[in-house]
Amino acid sequence: MELVLLGATGAVGGSIAAELRRRGESYRVVGRDRASLDRAFGSDPLAEIAVWSPADASSARAALRGADAVVYLVGVPYNHFELHPVVMRQTLDAAIAEGVGKMLLVGTVYPYGRPQQTPAREDHPREPHTFKGKMRKQQEDLLLEADAAGKIRGTVLRLPDFYGPRVKNSFLDSVFTAAAKGGTANLIAPIDRPHQFVYVPDVGPVVLDLLRHPEAHGRWWHLAGDGTASVQEIVAMVGQLAGKSLKTRAVGTGMLRVIGLFQPVMRELVEMHYLLTDPFIMDDSALRALLRDVKTTPLQEGLRESVEAARRK
Repeated sequence: MELVLLGATGAVGGSIAAELRRRGESYRVVGRDRASLDRAFGSDPLAEIAVWSPADASSARAALRGADAVVYLVGVPYNHFELHPVVMRQTLDAAIAEGVGKMLLVGTVYPYGRPQQTPAREDHPREPHTFKGKMRKQQEDLLLEADAAGKIRGTVLRLPDFYGPRVKNSFLDSVFTAAAKGGTANLIAPIDRPHQFVYVPDVGPVVLDLLRHPEAHGRWWHLAGDGTASVQEIVAMVGQLAGKSLKTRAVGTGMLRVIGLFQPVMRELVEMHYLLTDPFIMDDSALRALLRDVKTTPLQEGLRESVEAARRK
């Protein structure tokens, strides 16, 4: 299978690429910045590197030419979520024009809105009440409508918040840094509610197995990670691993708004704060029944690996 990773330089792209290397399979990585792609994949002989501009139809088609399947990992600025459905449409048009057979979108819980059941199965209503959730739902709808029309086989894999070695865009990154280097872990309150985290290296094998499964398309699936734990409990566990008590600083929505005056992206977190006060906990039994061999790293082991990676930085 000729596989393309679109937006490959993030944490999940790295996990998929690592699994492809383990399986000895070649792949193509596509992004906007050649230097970033070279840093991440330039030493891998299995990786073909390509640069694209999704708004340029010829560039988008060239990036996908010859592909059998695409994993969609394309990010947009957190304060410009209106771009999610726009870029998905541009990508779908190019993929369909090039005859790509499959596309898997790595998605989030945002389209669900507030949890109406806990844990939530895939039949949970998609009723987003936030702008970000509505944009993510539009993005998903474009792919699933194309699947229903027989134009491409589309699949969505939903992830909760994630963590792992050297994963910078994680709520837990500052916890690992504080454990390894000292200082204070900066967190967002409340930190005492149950939460779900997936260990990033576990994602790659699931993505590849879903792409290859003939019954996976036309819907969304959950990957939930190893149980639930509050951030407060995780801080205590990481402190035990580090052999010391960690200092923490937790800010609420009021302080986020103040910080947002100087860092606009931080202000954007206020809209999604409900996911901390009323966490969305997913049930992934359907995925496990489909694939039968879904491995999730125990939380204690994942935390240990993350702390060790922070020490090596």
